Amino acid sequence: MFPLPKEDKKVSPYFVFYLIHAMQIGVGILGFERIIVQSAGYSAWIAILTSGASIIGLVWVSYRILNKGNNDIVAIHAEIMGKWIGGFFSFIFLLYFFAFALVVLRSYVEVLQVWVFPEVSEWIFILIIIFLAYSYVTGGFRVVTGVSYLGVLYGLPLLLVKFYPLQYADYGNLLPILNASPAELFKASKEMTLNFLGFETLFMFYPFIKDGPKSEKWAYFGVLFSIFIYLLTAFVTFVYFNQEQLKGTIWATLTLWKIVDLIIVERFEYIGISVWFFAILPNICIGLWCASRGMNRLFPVSQRSALRIFCLLLFFISILLTDRQQIDLLQKAVSQIGLYTIYFYLPCLLVLQYIIMKVKKA
Repeated sequence: MFPLPKEDKKVSPYFVFYLIHAMQIGVGILGFERIIVQSAGYSAWIAILTSGASIIGLVWVSYRILNKGNNDIVAIHAEIMGKWIGGFFSFIFLLYFFAFALVVLRSYVEVLQVWVFPEVSEWIFILIIIFLAYSYVTGGFRVVTGVSYLGVLYGLPLLLVKFYPLQYADYGNLLPILNASPAELFKASKEMTLNFLGFETLFMFYPFIKDGPKSEKWAYFGVLFSIFIYLLTAFVTFVYFNQEQLKGTIWATLTLWKIVDLIIVERFEYIGISVWFFAILPNICIGLWCASRGMNRLFPVSQRSALRIFCLLLFFISILLTDRQQIDLLQKAVSQIGLYTIYFYLPCLLVLQYIIMKVKKA
């Protein structure tokens, strides 16, 4: 009923590192520091570690489900819950993947408008980005994986820029080290977890990994590298801004790019925002690929036709989001859905799968 992809459509296990990491480093990293500091002050770095550790635990849960099911989430849902109930939950998943791509696209276009091209209408950027994403996704999962691989590589040089603010660092900002209550750290961890969302796409592309169980360690490495990037970014931001300054800075990372002084470049943030496009493009491509793949598995429609439908929806919904409040509302809604999905639904699905399989064997 749900055939597995052919071998020539699959990618090597180590590409999971790039796929997972690419999904976790998107537009959120441009301004996550302000959000977690509002909850736990400069002790919020602990929240990065605790939320990252919880994500590693959830990746372990995901692989237990996928290794037993040996297929994607659509087939696993059908096997556990039947065609109709399982199909309903699979449909929720593919809508979530679509919403994820929508949030990333609209948030990046907002950055472009505010920082680089305030006079240009947003629909022009939206149309160009969707066209690029469509052209890559129609190439298949191997092409999407290549986009993710390049997106990670292109973003790495921006790590060097983080050393510029350190010449103005005030390391006293970090003291006292533990100045937040457990409740405040929990709240900051919850806020931070939202930045680690995206690994759930594993539930759609798992069958496209050669020898899926062997890719598990690469998924962990991807999450660990994401934790390192967020920790480094938070450290540089915390020693540069004091808390009051940071609470009033929406995109702290972008602001730090403004102080980079190169001989041949006057406004480095323009370069940074341009390079960052290659980091957010995999987010959109993978989200669209997962949504269209899910539609193809659930309904008698080709993946390309499903992709066209989602691209049209992506365009029209994106241009309807015209102000920051609407974009914030969308971000919070998708984040809350993602949060409940990974912390409540996935463990419940693992238990249910275990019980169903025990009953079938008996």
